[in-house]
Amino acid sequence: MFNLEIQLKRQLSSFRRIALGTWRTSRDPKALGTMDVRMDRALDYIRDFRVATGRRLTVTHLVARAVAAALRETPDANALLRLGRIYLRDKVSVCMQVVMTDEGENKVDLSAVTLHDAADKSLLEIADEVEARVHRVRKREDPALESMRRFTRLVPAPLMGLFVEAVAFFAYELNLDMSRLGLPRDAFGSIMVTNIGTLGLDVAYPPLVPYSRVPIVVAVGAATLRPVAEESEHGEVQIVARRVMRLSATFDHRFVDGYHCARLAQTVRRWLESPYEYFDAIERGASELAATGSNT
Repeated sequence: MFNLEIQLKRQLSSFRRIALGTWRTSRDPKALGTMDVRMDRALDYIRDFRVATGRRLTVTHLVARAVAAALRETPDANALLRLGRIYLRDKVSVCMQVVMTDEGENKVDLSAVTLHDAADKSLLEIADEVEARVHRVRKREDPALESMRRFTRLVPAPLMGLFVEAVAFFAYELNLDMSRLGLPRDAFGSIMVTNIGTLGLDVAYPPLVPYSRVPIVVAVGAATLRPVAEESEHGEVQIVARRVMRLSATFDHRFVDGYHCARLAQTVRRWLESPYEYFDAIERGASELAATGSNT
């Protein structure tokens, strides 16, 4: 069994060939992008979803599902680089970063939960899976992650760089399944999502992590009230307060360029700004109906 299910991309443009020859590592070709997304309807959808299902849906869940849909619609961006060649992934996997604070005051660590086949899952499935996985991770009950942590604690600091590069070489360059050694298969997925909004931040550009081979990292900012110009049907413009969220992303420009970024951004915006049309079907206004019922 292989570590990843991938197919070699055989048709490359001239620019893509030049890009592959220009940049040797993902430390070099970073491209940055930011877009603002109207979140009023998305926040309404989250409230309605919670009332309808009793599940704790979050903005991060919405973004994870939306970026999975975007990669499904833009398959050239669902790729990785190995042995100097681009390989397209057969599946869409989304890695969500998890903050670990269980080792004492001022001791913060980062871990990850990777949703495989994310583009084929409903929000309800994603919410349930993430909750269960995060619980296991924070309780130190995820065997693969705990095995990796034990490995890293045993490796001397001066050799840590060689260790992670060696693991990445066997897992990605050679595409070997290392689960028998306690290492998770496809640990980082197609794209990483981290919610900086929970820290009170609006914008951040996370670095690409070379050993993960993930070409896109998305930072989810806080949804805050901002002045927005709106035009009525009669052409009248007024300034109103609306909830707006900033999404910031870091891309590996060796095989993700402006065209791919634009298509990804269009899909993500469409899903987040029209949530009732794209996410799980629920009754619109369920949260208002529940509030009304509780007051009668």
